[in-house]
Amino acid sequence: MQKVYASAEAALDGLLFDGMLICAGGFGLCGLPERLIEALQASGVKDLTVASNNAGIDNEGLGKLLRSRQIKKMISSYVGENKEFERQYLSGELEVEFCPQGTLAERCRAGGAGIPGFYTRTGVGTLVAEGKEHKEFDGETYILERGIRADLSIIKGWKADTSGNLIFRKTARNFNAPMATAGKVCVAEVEEIVPVGSLDPDSIHLPSIYVNRLILGAPYEKKIEFRTVREREAA
Repeated sequence: MQKVYASAEAALDGLLFDGMLICAGGFGLCGLPERLIEALQASGVKDLTVASNNAGIDNEGLGKLLRSRQIKKMISSYVGENKEFERQYLSGELEVEFCPQGTLAERCRAGGAGIPGFYTRTGVGTLVAEGKEHKEFDGETYILERGIRADLSIIKGWKADTSGNLIFRKTARNFNAPMATAGKVCVAEVEEIVPVGSLDPDSIHLPSIYVNRLILGAPYEKKIEFRTVREREAA
């Protein structure tokens, strides 16, 4: 099956519809599926629910979809660097489901593994636990969290072969792997595509069975969220 597409727009063709649930990889500006986000913005698809660790920053990453008002709800664990996110949430324009970071990763992993729910101690006694089933195991209270199964996953990798076997690079691995498995369809963008057989089988982070469509997204600007440098010493 041909998995390599000529562009992000082509790779998303026939997959998008209003009101869909999307799992998006990335952490801050690291490991973001930039080309696919740009294609989503250009498509005009709206009323999206997006599960992602964060929403990028103002007008970068998922921040672009917030600016264009295409996201209706975010399922996230960290949103502190996006002022537009803050503004829309506080004004009631954006629905937000806050989720502890580890719980969010496990909800996506569980969804990809066919596990509809799991119990965790994280969030017990906090607002996170409100409205959720509580159960006691070995004298400790746990809450039930639901697995996430998305209509579409969009992820960013470092290198892939033409069959979709994929390698992430360092911290860009972050949420991309669990998000990939949580989607009914997974579209990946990578920095390099090589022939089948070029990658060491023991180095594969995401097997091709999880990747339905693939694009070459390079070149990337590699933006930095915060740049901290040492002050120059006086001459």
